[in-house]
Amino acid sequence: MPQFYEQPLQPFAISFDFAAATLEPTGPTLERRMSDLEGLFADHEQWRAAAEGDNPVVYSVVSSPVPEADRELPQSITTINPGTVSGEFFMTKGHQHPNAQGEIYLGLTGRGGLLTFDGYDTRFLEINPGTVGYIPPGWAHRSINTGDTPYSFLAVYPGGAGHDYGWVLSHGMGKRVLMADDGSVTLAEY
Repeated sequence: MPQFYEQPLQPFAISFDFAAATLEPTGPTLERRMSDLEGLFADHEQWRAAAEGDNPVVYSVVSSPVPEADRELPQSITTINPGTVSGEFFMTKGHQHPNAQGEIYLGLTGRGGLLTFDGYDTRFLEINPGTVGYIPPGWAHRSINTGDTPYSFLAVYPGGAGHDYGWVLSHGMGKRVLMADDGSVTLAEY
């Protein structure tokens, strides 16, 4: 959380630019490179080659100054760069909320999707600019860029929900999202 905001927060406005996928003022920024995504791609050798090679930025998250604390509603904009590892689209790490709560995503730019998994059932929701994706409590979720330009979305979530990235590494996501030979999106077994 930025040091210029102290608890409790006072009401304030956030300037949001839909086309540029930016918000102001900004809070913490997170950048994930290929080397940060160990264990997520099916082709471990190709992942390693990319991670040890140019180690590209796969995605970044720019948060608003609203803290991840109980009763707060933080917002962030995630931008996933285009690309694949052996046909598996670039993606976020994915997580589940230990304090099971819902979340919404609003597509801003590019083409992408939301992969959700409750431990039994996997759902893939196409999220394009103007599409709102709803993630019910208890569903792990991961975002995926299925296009050839950066894919950005706005996330709004309960600040006390938490993020369990280890759950996805242990349980998977049920399916993988791949580029088919004709360039379309297809799901494959995990």
